[in-house]
Amino acid sequence: MTAIADTTTTTRLHGAGLTLAYDGRTVAEDLGVTIPDQSFTVIVGPNACGKTTLLRALARLLKPRKGMVYLDGEVITSLPAKQVARRLGLLPQSSIAPEGITVSDLVARGRYPHQRLLRQWSKEDAAVVERSMAATGVSELADRLVDELSGGQRQRVWLAMALAQETELLLLDEPTTYLDISHQLDILDLCAKLHAEQGRTLVAVLHDLNHAARYGTHVIAMRAGEVIATGSPDEVVTAERVEQIFDLPCRVIPDPETGTPLVIPKSRR
Repeated sequence: MTAIADTTTTTRLHGAGLTLAYDGRTVAEDLGVTIPDQSFTVIVGPNACGKTTLLRALARLLKPRKGMVYLDGEVITSLPAKQVARRLGLLPQSSIAPEGITVSDLVARGRYPHQRLLRQWSKEDAAVVERSMAATGVSELADRLVDELSGGQRQRVWLAMALAQETELLLLDEPTTYLDISHQLDILDLCAKLHAEQGRTLVAVLHDLNHAARYGTHVIAMRAGEVIATGSPDEVVTAERVEQIFDLPCRVIPDPETGTPLVIPKSRR
């Protein structure tokens, strides 16, 4: 039986009855999702199944054609943009830094939601920027131009900027895209540390099922605009589910390093 998200649960972020579309193309209909508080939720599924579209709706970047996304019990599209930015941070899939900007200046932009007419840059803002760079391991790059950095370094800088917003909810759209395997694990290890040590609620779109199973505490599996299953990695990442969602015959065994589900595709020869 298909496991569908329970949107009646009281959580800080959830969506109910969502129809999501771009222009005339409908991506998902009557979609319901709940993001458990203090979870590391990972959204998985085949290409073009609606993962990023769902994340964009949760981040208030895409207004649902029908249904509502709720943040702290309020319809997210009814909230002022700055108020949302003080509660929810976003690391988009493709981030472009202004030309000639330094790492410290880019990270400092994460403090924008906290600036007001009578509250401009403060010592606390500077301290938050320093802590965010230290947490992501980019302090030594503070004076470097972002354009000069490697892909892995840039991704850490963008994550530092998101951290500087000081939100308890952090959404990440394919944070490991274009990174080699070592830097992919660096970023995911960092995200797992933020979740474990700071109690942040993280939501990430990932392509790699084994990464999702290793790092996620909660998995949302999608196919063709529908939520097919939700739950812990052990509940969702099974051989039957993987074949149902990805058309991929496989074996699922315990990861010898972590004990989490490890997907082994069956040979096609």
